[in-house]
Amino acid sequence: MRRSFLLTYDFPPMGGGIARLMGELTRHFPAGSLLVSTGTMTGSAATDATFPNPIDRISIPARRLRTLRGLLFWSRRVMTLAREHDPGFVWCGQLRPAAYPAKWLNERLRVPYGILVHGGDLLGLQHKIHQSRVKRSTAKSLLSSAAVIIANSKWTRDLCHVVLGELGLDDHEGRVRIIPLGTDPAQFRPAPASDAIRRRYGLDGGRWILTVARLVPHKGVDITLQALAGLAQGHPDLRYAVVGRGDHQDALESLARELRIEDRVRFLTDVSDADLPAIYNAADLYVGVSRQDGIDVEGFGISLLEASASGLAVVAGRSGGIPDAVRDGETGVLVDSENHRAVATAITVLLADPARRVSLGEQGRRAVVEHYNWDRVVADFMAIAAEFTAPGAAPARR
Repeated sequence: MRRSFLLTYDFPPMGGGIARLMGELTRHFPAGSLLVSTGTMTGSAATDATFPNPIDRISIPARRLRTLRGLLFWSRRVMTLAREHDPGFVWCGQLRPAAYPAKWLNERLRVPYGILVHGGDLLGLQHKIHQSRVKRSTAKSLLSSAAVIIANSKWTRDLCHVVLGELGLDDHEGRVRIIPLGTDPAQFRPAPASDAIRRRYGLDGGRWILTVARLVPHKGVDITLQALAGLAQGHPDLRYAVVGRGDHQDALESLARELRIEDRVRFLTDVSDADLPAIYNAADLYVGVSRQDGIDVEGFGISLLEASASGLAVVAGRSGGIPDAVRDGETGVLVDSENHRAVATAITVLLADPARRVSLGEQGRRAVVEHYNWDRVVADFMAIAAEFTAPGAAPARR
């Protein structure tokens, strides 16, 4: 099968869920089967060396790929790469800006492309196409030319159908496919809690609930803090570890002080990738109660799968695409992500029933091993690309 291209604005060492997804795809595609085109970032050379597939860095900063000049430069570079490597298919890590050079290539060399949509990007697009005729026309052109559109959950797929309908592209429903995301069950797995990790991150003593997320409003850390405050008197040993960074950290720390639980909460902003699996193993329960906040939403939730892979029971919000990542009553418990009392009740019930926690964790681990893993995700992507890839000869070099 001919090599695929992956065009993406978000890519390690950039942070965020989309960059992380792009990195995992690049890591798990068979060596030599994928070529990544992205922008330049400080520290990218060291990161790129860890991948089995080549990374072609455009010689401009990643942040400038969204500019007109950047898009023109990127499109020309992708054309050069295509003439050299003869891709059979192009994946766009996001609609904007990656679909622009993909469409440029499609119009000139007829290479088909697919677009990944994530949830929040569609909410933002929905707003823009109602406000601007130019953005509406551009979005319609990029989406109508795509061979396939990949959603990460049923919720994201349904929202994509709505947006396509608003663009007058209802006939594209058959092009929207769902590929649920995954994690690495070899990296994230049950193991005895490390005393060294507990000491390093101040996780000694008591029982710990855990959230791994960017510190932004829609991730629901504030709701979990309120739930913890309600449980404080009845559960004096209960603690809360939050792994992540973000602009909302000061507000969350202030809320913890207002709730008088600051001594029970650890904001861990410098956890390395190497230490993260051990942090999961130091926890007793995972809580991820993301909610929709404007155009911000959880399209799926990879950290929920990391928790399941680590054998943790999960309390998760019934919001966005989370129900595709957490099987209610099987791998975790879904609750109203706006209701801190509902979150507190779910935590209380699971803490009081160790056997159920173990069962949920075991079933979560099994689900990751059997389905929610990167090998299956990559196989899905490769199978879809093969549907649209013609065996033709390499394009002429000019």
